[in-house]
Amino acid sequence: MKNWTAANIPQNSGDLALITGSTEGIGYEDALALSSAGWKVIMMGRNVQKGSDAIDKIQQVNPKAKITFEEIDLADLSSVLSFADRMIAKGQPIDLLINNAGIMTPPQRLETKDGFELQFGTNHIGHFALTAQLLPLLRQSANARVVTVSSIANRDGSINFDDLQSTSSYVPMRAYGQSKLANLMFALELQRKSDKHGWDITSIAAHPGVSRTNLILTGSGQWSIQGITRTLLPFLFQPSSQGALPTLYAASCPEAKGGMYYGPDKMSETRGFPALAKIPAQAEDLAVAAKLWDVSLQLAKVHF
Repeated sequence: MKNWTAANIPQNSGDLALITGSTEGIGYEDALALSSAGWKVIMMGRNVQKGSDAIDKIQQVNPKAKITFEEIDLADLSSVLSFADRMIAKGQPIDLLINNAGIMTPPQRLETKDGFELQFGTNHIGHFALTAQLLPLLRQSANARVVTVSSIANRDGSINFDDLQSTSSYVPMRAYGQSKLANLMFALELQRKSDKHGWDITSIAAHPGVSRTNLILTGSGQWSIQGITRTLLPFLFQPSSQGALPTLYAASCPEAKGGMYYGPDKMSETRGFPALAKIPAQAEDLAVAAKLWDVSLQLAKVHF
C-alpha cells in the first residue's frame, strides 16, 4: 500500500461504477481515474450542465472513456427513487457504488425536500436510501463494492437521537460531524449486514483528509473563516487528486478489505497516501449503529 497512487489502479474490462457528487472535487477525480483504468462510469449530480462539462474534461484526457451522466438530488428522496428505478429498468449489475456527494456546514439550518436537516439528509439519508434501492443490482455483481466517503470531522461527531435533525439547536460543524459519523457507521454496519444476510457486498469507508475542493466554499461560504482559510492559505489543503486516493484505493485495490476505513497516512490523516485510518470509538458502538440503521430505514422509507 505504501505510496499508492491512481497509477496503481488495476486495469478493468468495463465493470460499472456509479459515483455521487462527481462533477467536481473528489468525485470528479474518482471518475477520471476509474474511467482511465477502463471502468464504465456513471457520474451523478444535480446539475446537468456541470455533468456535461465534466464529461468533456475527462474525454479530453481520455477520448475512449466510457462515461455518462445521470441527474440525481440526494436531498430529495423522490429523485433518489427515480434514479434507482431508471437503473433497475436498465438491469445492468452495479460493480461499484461510491457514496461521495456531500454538503458541509451551511451557516443557517436548511432542510431537504423531505424535511431533514440538509447535511444529515443529504450526506447520510440520501446515500442510505440510494444504496438500499440499488441493492438488487449490486447483488447481481460478482464482486460488488460500496465505498462511503466520511471525513475526519467524524472524530468529534455524535449521533443525537433526541435531535437528529438539529431542530432544537443547529451548530453547523456539529451537524456536519454527526452526518459524517453516520456515513462511517453506515459503511461498517452495511458490511455486518452483508455478512449476516449473505449479500456478498464489500462495504468500505474512506476519507480524503483535508483537501482543496469546493465543499467549504459552497457550504460555509467564501467569507466564512473556513472559506477565507481555503482561499488565502491553499497550501494547507492537499490537491483533490491526492485526497481522492483513499477512496480510489478502497474502490479498486484487491487488498482493500470490507469493514475497513482508509484515509491519508500523514499529519494526523490530513494528507498523504492511502493507509488504514483510525476508527473513532463512537463509530464502533454496535448498539448505536443498529439503532441508526433502524431509524434510517424509517426516515428513508426503504428496506434492504
